[in-house]
Amino acid sequence: MEEVQLIKKAKKGSKEALLKLIMDEKDAYYKLALTYMGNSHDAMDALEEMIVRLYENIGQLKKEEAFYSWSKTILVNSCKTLHGKQKKLVLIDDWNNNEKELESRTSNPYTKIEQQIDIQEMLLVLNEHQKEAIKLKYFHDLDYQTIADITNVSVGTAKSRVFQGLKKLKSHYGGDWDG
Repeated sequence: MEEVQLIKKAKKGSKEALLKLIMDEKDAYYKLALTYMGNSHDAMDALEEMIVRLYENIGQLKKEEAFYSWSKTILVNSCKTLHGKQKKLVLIDDWNNNEKELESRTSNPYTKIEQQIDIQEMLLVLNEHQKEAIKLKYFHDLDYQTIADITNVSVGTAKSRVFQGLKKLKSHYGGDWDG
């Protein structure tokens, strides 16, 4: 309930309320930005851009319950805009360095290097849409509706991209999977 009150205050112009909402999810925002941007510096730039856009546009938010989905969509759009301006490729070596950096910031046992398969290398067999959908679903634990909102496609398309990506991974790498 506190979250809804903070959102209402933020919509009325409270910078403190908006900052509290952002800080409550700062790790999730950072991880999402890092996924798109590929390095800490660019991820922080995207976060700054998101905060400005949130502050300028919070009055447009229709449903308070949708704040985090809406803000993550703004973050992804900020990432895509910045990434487009930079027109650079993220190398796998850069990603691996970022994984180590992310590991030091989180306590998630699944990010420990000794427990990882080279996921980024595995994802190279997917197209960009499939890769994006799978990262949002499994790296960020987002539901299909949120993935659809973030990527600006229908829920069916979001589900299809995840399903087809998983199917492609299974056919390429083998293993048990019931889709």
